[in-house]
Amino acid sequence: MGGSGKAKLRSSITKEGLDRTPHRAFMRAMGLDDEAIAKPMVGVVSQKGETTPCNMTHISQVEDAKQGVHAAGGTPREFTTISVSDGVGMNHEGMKFSLVSRELIADSIEAVVHGHAYDGLIGFGGCDKTLPGVMMGMVRVNVPSVFVYGGSALPGRFRGRDVSVLDAYEGIGAVQTGAMEETELRMLEMACKPTIGACAGQFTANTMAMVSEALGLTVPNCSMVPGVYSERKAICRRAGRIVMDIIENDGPRPRDIVTRKALENACAIVAATGGSTNAALHIPAIAHEAGIRFTMEDVAEVLQRTPFIGNLRPGGQYHAKDVYEIGGTHVFIKELIAGGFMHGDTLTVTGRTLAEEVADAPAPDGEVVRPVSNAIMATGGVVVLKGNLCPDGSLLKVAGMKQLTFTGKARVFESEDEAVKAVNARAYEEGDVLIVRNEGPRGGPGMREMLGLTALIYGHQMGEKVALLTDGRFSGATRGMCIGYASPEAAIGGPLALVKDGDTIHIDANLATITLDVPEAELDARRKAWKAPETLHKAGLLAKYAATVGQAHEGAVTHAGNAQWPEGRRT
Repeated sequence: MGGSGKAKLRSSITKEGLDRTPHRAFMRAMGLDDEAIAKPMVGVVSQKGETTPCNMTHISQVEDAKQGVHAAGGTPREFTTISVSDGVGMNHEGMKFSLVSRELIADSIEAVVHGHAYDGLIGFGGCDKTLPGVMMGMVRVNVPSVFVYGGSALPGRFRGRDVSVLDAYEGIGAVQTGAMEETELRMLEMACKPTIGACAGQFTANTMAMVSEALGLTVPNCSMVPGVYSERKAICRRAGRIVMDIIENDGPRPRDIVTRKALENACAIVAATGGSTNAALHIPAIAHEAGIRFTMEDVAEVLQRTPFIGNLRPGGQYHAKDVYEIGGTHVFIKELIAGGFMHGDTLTVTGRTLAEEVADAPAPDGEVVRPVSNAIMATGGVVVLKGNLCPDGSLLKVAGMKQLTFTGKARVFESEDEAVKAVNARAYEEGDVLIVRNEGPRGGPGMREMLGLTALIYGHQMGEKVALLTDGRFSGATRGMCIGYASPEAAIGGPLALVKDGDTIHIDANLATITLDVPEAELDARRKAWKAPETLHKAGLLAKYAATVGQAHEGAVTHAGNAQWPEGRRT
């Protein structure tokens, strides 16, 4: 483009004309000459840094992506955005900043891409919220874009088996019950995450990486390549070439790709792999950026019609590296398209359809990925439960569970901290339904993720002997009868706020229902007596977030969606 006589570049507004002399001076101060300034300007955003091992793969991969842009005739412009580590933030007040970081990432991409009028974007993700945050930013700015996942860590080896960080979390509870020695847990700590990269199981990062493939926003079949493998160098260079092709051809852009069919494909890959419940929060948020209303109920429809075929942790046995070794994410997608469970005619960043991109994928191996004809479960590994306790929905990962129904008595905690204290003291009993409320998007604020709590329960060998219900979030590594994202949340007067100790609660994942067995007249009386809890955060980022954030069933979004930009306006 540029000097080829084709449509003007977006970046022309920053570099053409007498009045842009100072702008060009800034560019020259960065080492750019006339030739580089004339080329398309492509932003390359990552979270490289030292907050988490998940994003440390970006350090080298960003350089490869920039090489790809440069070789294809563009000028790469690197910038960074934040990452909040769920692993380091877990189980303390800092976790309230995790989901908020998703919005900060999308906002910062919008600010830099529009502030600098970049012509295209390559967006890297690594730690959990960085993946949806970057994809949301791409869809919001709607410039030629390619998403790249930095890749997962390799699993560790311990006592002759593959392990991940999940084993370390659950080991804490095992030590508390005497099932494991503390010295053994120390050895597991040293072994469970041997390399940089995101967590190795089908937790939130790997789930959302597969979502990026199902949506068509990334380099084909790249998501399961481990972060430390040299193959990623070629993947990142290809991302640079693809974004330049999109700029040259003026499409397809993110909103051409993220359609309702593509969103249904994203839900299908989550269901088929027993992926993270967080995906049902993030997919509606990505849809919202494209101006598509796609709620937890829409997610539920796809989950209920999609077979569960991935034998992946936490519910199964295998890790991302194992998926890579049997052919990658394309094995899932090809099998699901062939079975009629995914749309093959959706568009990808290459300009080809999803079906065209997966055509050469091998058949399922039968162990890591089963064929649809021999599915682990007939419906997806994540279920949306609704009823008088969660009228707008709640989420339960059923992958790997033995019992899909539960009836018990409520044990109410007003915060995660209260619940952790009780669970650490083992002050709970088989048959309890542990209620952790006031941890939703607005009530937290920030919707804390509770892997520390759920892993303790599982480590106590109580994973399916008690239930846990919260308006907060769970990690993709959570397993057991753990139900999160209850909507509407307690802090705005949702039914969860009305539960009292001893109330009977019925959970049926087969029927996708969750019911509070309390007469309506009694609930009306409790509702009249209810008072909103006082927030602990009256100023700063969390206060701003609480003032704007919506409910979980709509993605916990913070703006009206479908943002438009006045292309070509000169000020």
